[in-house]
Amino acid sequence: MVMNHMVQLVKQLSTKLSPSMYASTLQSSQAEGLARLRQIQRELKNDDVLDQPLHSLSFIVFDLETSGFFPDKGDEILSIGAVKMKGAEVLFEESFYSTVQCKKEPSSDVLLLTGLTLEELQSSRPLIDVLNNFYEFVGGGTLVAHHATHEKRFMSHMTWQLMRMPFAHRIIDTTFLTRVVAHDEDLVTLDECCIYYNIPITTRHHALYDAKMTAQLWGQCLELAQEKGFSTLREIYIYLATLKK
Repeated sequence: MVMNHMVQLVKQLSTKLSPSMYASTLQSSQAEGLARLRQIQRELKNDDVLDQPLHSLSFIVFDLETSGFFPDKGDEILSIGAVKMKGAEVLFEESFYSTVQCKKEPSSDVLLLTGLTLEELQSSRPLIDVLNNFYEFVGGGTLVAHHATHEKRFMSHMTWQLMRMPFAHRIIDTTFLTRVVAHDEDLVTLDECCIYYNIPITTRHHALYDAKMTAQLWGQCLELAQEKGFSTLREIYIYLATLKK
């Protein structure tokens, strides 16, 4: 990928360049990422995935670990994990993971929960660089997250704050499908969903492992939805609009 190549080049040159030259190179890399994101957003406007067959859709299942719940009050993204899917198939080899340089020290409870260390976060790349790489990885795919409100809140806030662009990607909550295939079950947490669908639970609250577990959940539910006769996202939206809660 162009962006990955640029990041590696910046890392190689950073020890040889003066601070001003390094900053200029870094800004060039960021500018390239922003240009690519603008192109992706233009393509998204003309690409309605609602009527495409479910089995052919490209999904990117992702998870954020954050220092809190409110980005508008200073809470930060600490790490991003994602894995690609083709229809219901999880492409485990096509994954993304990065920790993020934090401005404020997260609480000890957050560090304990996520397994991250302060040293690890302080030595990570700034969020704008991580977001550029994440959007390069995602391309024009459809995003999926477990209880996606949290992820959407942070992505919307940070994308606008750092890039002055709206968060334009479609993001689907896993409950979009669990309401269709397990309507009578009271499944809320990722752990409950994994237990119900016999998905091994490993390294919880690590962004990449959570993304992979969520991808397996989405894949199973997608297959069950197709077995029920659904072939597009639009058909599922219409069904859910008439479904009694």
